[in-house]
Amino acid sequence: MVALQVPLFHRPARVYVALNATPTTATQASLAWPSIGSAALDIPSLGVLTGHNDAMVPIASLTKMMTVYVALQHSPLSIGETGPCHAVTQVDVENYDQLLALGESTVPVIVGEQLCESDLLDGILVHSAGNYAVMLATMVAGSNESFVALMNEEAQTLGLLGTNYADVTGLSSDSVSTALDQAQVAVLLMRSPLVRSIVIQPSVTLPYAGVEDSFTPDVGIDNVIGVKSGRTAAAGGCDVMAMTFQDGTSTRVLYAVVLGQRGGNLLTPAGEAALALANSAVASRQHYTFYGQRAYGELAYEGRRVAFGLTNSQEFWWWPAQGTLHERVIIRRVTRSVRRGEVVGHLVVSGPVHDTLTLRSFGSLAPPTLLQRLR
Repeated sequence: MVALQVPLFHRPARVYVALNATPTTATQASLAWPSIGSAALDIPSLGVLTGHNDAMVPIASLTKMMTVYVALQHSPLSIGETGPCHAVTQVDVENYDQLLALGESTVPVIVGEQLCESDLLDGILVHSAGNYAVMLATMVAGSNESFVALMNEEAQTLGLLGTNYADVTGLSSDSVSTALDQAQVAVLLMRSPLVRSIVIQPSVTLPYAGVEDSFTPDVGIDNVIGVKSGRTAAAGGCDVMAMTFQDGTSTRVLYAVVLGQRGGNLLTPAGEAALALANSAVASRQHYTFYGQRAYGELAYEGRRVAFGLTNSQEFWWWPAQGTLHERVIIRRVTRSVRRGEVVGHLVVSGPVHDTLTLRSFGSLAPPTLLQRLR
């Protein structure tokens, strides 16, 4: 116990505060960073942004997140709108054949088919269609080269210093970025209600190709709501996973990004690593309980004492990346009788969360009488 003597005036009560014995409990789990590659975790609403082995590496089809972002910047689209349309040409069909031969994700097309901006976005975001990305870029900027220039200008504007784009699909190993940069791109992209409504779909129906399934692992499972995956020999398996979780009465979204995963079909280990990171992020929240009806200290007159504390328990949640919780007890100067339940001070909580909790006396305490003082 640490005794704090308040200024003397008619022998005020002494204050005893046991800060080191503050009755709390805490739970914490470590983040499940992947053993290979790089990763990032972003919880925008809580100001959490942290990375692991954040290197500049090929990002495969995650490139298409910026393709879609730039397209929507230049040709905004809302839910229910189709946007401008493109008539598929023989060149588009030949491009489909070439990309298919290179192992790029594609969607079949036929000459004369009408593909509107909404169709192209569906195909890119759900089935990672590289040929759709090429058509979207051409429709917006006139050529892929001009569109790539717009992508890099946007990356610079956004301060993505570890990012550079060489194509609109990510097939090129020269399209590179970092996990932290890709987390920020995903957050910006998901501000669009249209994008959110697209990426959450496990499949999409396209004009000529029909039903095409999503390549994004775990969409619709375990609160996963997107966003984008990718794989190439150079990049390995990559995944940007958005997941919702409950934080008290609030529903929040976290983004787990993993790059450079290896094994199997590349997407499976990427999805598993992203899901493990996301789940560990939810589990790693610090949880403190300040219990009610337990003493945080005592007020004392000569020979008599009374404890004080919280009437009810209070819980706080935050992430280690947000900082450390601090607590401070402030007790008012007491020179008279104290009644049971009377407010005697406050417990001030600061750091990642801020609150001021009321401390009350657990009993009654009277100062010594004049006769007792004169003895």
